[in-house]
Amino acid sequence: MNKTKQIVLTALFIAIGVVLPQAFHMIPNAGSIFLPMHIPVLVAGYIVGPFYGAICGFLTPLLSHFIFGMPPAPMLGQMLCELTVYGLMTGLLNKVLKIENEYAKAYAVLILSMLCGRFVYGVLNALIFKAGNYSLQMWLSAAFIKAVPGIIIQLLLIPVLVVRLQKAKLFK
Repeated sequence: MNKTKQIVLTALFIAIGVVLPQAFHMIPNAGSIFLPMHIPVLVAGYIVGPFYGAICGFLTPLLSHFIFGMPPAPMLGQMLCELTVYGLMTGLLNKVLKIENEYAKAYAVLILSMLCGRFVYGVLNALIFKAGNYSLQMWLSAAFIKAVPGIIIQLLLIPVLVVRLQKAKLFK
């Protein structure tokens, strides 16, 4: 895939990541439950690779914050880091994992990337963003328990979407 196509697709995923969550913000706390901003960033990593996936993960919450005020300022730093890791890791793992079955590979990449992003989210909250006021229980609650609907949506949607896009020859 040439750089121009990567840049255009990255911009498209950023736009989707900024606009899609707006449909969820009509419901209180829906963003942290359904994780709509995560979906385009995770898909971007698969398609445009680790570098542009990371850029997508960084710019999506930043632009959304400046345009719509979401995520709110207290959550912006942690989301910038978490989503950057998602874009980076899906792109990187998609390149390095050698799994023949395309669905198995898509799920392995997604699950490992989601765990890496949530780990970074927890560590940075504990050490920087909420230092002294953050616990393992808070991390498990925010990153996993409250986010179960969003995690389920990601697990059902993203691997199928990625494999279908791959079969349509959008990317290798």
